[in-house]
Amino acid sequence: MTRVYTPHIYQKFATERILDTQFIALLLEMGLGKTVSTLTAIDLLLNDYFESNRVLVIGPKRVVQDTWFREARKWSHLNHLEREMVLLEGAPEQRRKLLKSNASIFLIGRELTEWLVSEYGSRWPFDTVVIDELSSFKNSNSKRFRALRRVRPMMKRVIGLTGTPAPNSLMDLWPQIYLLDQGERLGKTITGFRDRYFNPGARSGHVVYEWKQKKEAEQRIYEAISDIAVSMKAEDWLELPERINRVVPVKLSREARELYKKLERDLLLEYVDADVVAQTAAVLSNKLRQMASGAVYDEDRGVKEIHKAKLDALEDIIEAAQGKPVMVFYDFKHSLERIQQRFPQARTLRKGKDGNEDIRAWNNDEIPLLLLHPKSAGHGLNLQESSCQTIVWYDQIWSLEEDQQANARVHRQGQTRRIVVMRLVAEGTMDEETVDALERKATGQNELMEAVKARIQKVKGA
Repeated sequence: MTRVYTPHIYQKFATERILDTQFIALLLEMGLGKTVSTLTAIDLLLNDYFESNRVLVIGPKRVVQDTWFREARKWSHLNHLEREMVLLEGAPEQRRKLLKSNASIFLIGRELTEWLVSEYGSRWPFDTVVIDELSSFKNSNSKRFRALRRVRPMMKRVIGLTGTPAPNSLMDLWPQIYLLDQGERLGKTITGFRDRYFNPGARSGHVVYEWKQKKEAEQRIYEAISDIAVSMKAEDWLELPERINRVVPVKLSREARELYKKLERDLLLEYVDADVVAQTAAVLSNKLRQMASGAVYDEDRGVKEIHKAKLDALEDIIEAAQGKPVMVFYDFKHSLERIQQRFPQARTLRKGKDGNEDIRAWNNDEIPLLLLHPKSAGHGLNLQESSCQTIVWYDQIWSLEEDQQANARVHRQGQTRRIVVMRLVAEGTMDEETVDALERKATGQNELMEAVKARIQKVKGA
């Protein structure tokens, strides 16, 4: 059923800024209606102002498959746009055929960015480009960034959308802003940007593993981009229902605790007198988090089970929900498999059109237990229409961006119920450091390394 669009003040402002600014970053937190504001502007640019002819939307696969089409269908003033929208998917030949259509708006998953650029090169046909979840282009060494950089001079308008522009560090901002202004504000190169706003920190030889902000760097950076960035916080505009964050301590049995400690000690002993670099720290943290969740992969990729304590805790939570849907986030494949084995009613979101049907079923309370990975379900999915009030983090993660985006799938505009976010934290394990870092909003490579070093020191002193 379509609805009449009565924009909030902040949505009207966002649309006006898009129209007035040739390249712009909408740094709007989750729930502030980035998609509808942008679609409204695109409609005006195409059909009223005639300033755009062919629009390209690049985004996470699920978002371009579902969210953009859903928003066009949802609002009466945008209904006609659905007929002008084409999703570029399938085999290369199918995508090439779709590109020849008379559509005005083309949507493509970000993983196909390099392919699309290689198809056109200097014949780039899209005058307006929307990058949904601009932060996914934060790596200046990635193929998708380099590809888009090649054709950026041929774009008349660029609209970047994200709620988390600098999830780990202000260093993440340079590639995103470059795709907007081609280096006008923060410099033409990442090296120049670093030299201007950061000092080198931890290093190994000539390799710098950590960059520290110079004094007042944050203020200077945001001042530099203020004319092309619209930043709004949900808490300033939305009266959302209460969100309660709960850490659920998971006590391990004596046998499980001893097994965890033995495996942790065996894993970390060889690093007691060695330097731990970022790559090693990430591997060690991964293993420790796996063990905290109850299982770990051995050398042959078999799964060694350590405990069932989190499965038992999840069962208690599901029972306490009294039949209402529960959403669970997992990080490890063996966690997914073990949850599915214990709870046969659990479902994951399938791909493509089947995934769209799963979203509809979830929002209609037809799925009692939904299992999601934060990387694949964190951005853009509208899952707040179900009666779910319980979110459970089975595995604990380091990424603040993924955590915030994932929780916002339910706690966002349109939600009318109180939401409880529960984190299953195995006592005496790496889970505790991970959750502490999230609560301090201090995640990142340096935080992870310090946590692993602390575990090594603990083993050394035992």
